[in-house]
Amino acid sequence: MSTVRRATTEDAAVLGRLLWDFNTEFETETDDADVLAGRFARILALPEIVAVLAEEDGEAVGFALVSLRPAIWFDGPVSQLEELYVVPALRSGGIGTQVLALCRRLVQDLGSPEMHINVDEVDVDTRRFYERHGFVNIEDGVDYRMLCYIGPTN
Repeated sequence: MSTVRRATTEDAAVLGRLLWDFNTEFETETDDADVLAGRFARILALPEIVAVLAEEDGEAVGFALVSLRPAIWFDGPVSQLEELYVVPALRSGGIGTQVLALCRRLVQDLGSPEMHINVDEVDVDTRRFYERHGFVNIEDGVDYRMLCYIGPTN
């Protein structure tokens, strides 16, 4: 059984390596692990950032990163699951479920009643994972999917 806990700034290097592993596994353009670690060190000190680290026998095996932002729809912040990763050899063993569950508890304790997650449409396994945990891409009362658009700020 894995140990899952909230990550701290001391975990920045480990999180940077895990995010690099995640990005390279899926052939996503990425900065070096040490650059990512520096970013983790900076953002983990912010109160609106929550990171969770899963470990097995003292070795990091997964993580998640969640950001919180003010919301107009309710009094608490909305949480955005930015990343969730489990090392390939240990997938389907419940680690992702543990990581997601702790993320949900932590952000609920911080007043967030809702979590958003963006998933590539072609990533069927990941979509199935989140749907199994109660996430939907069709809101109650409508018959159309929600979409996420991405664009430059300039």
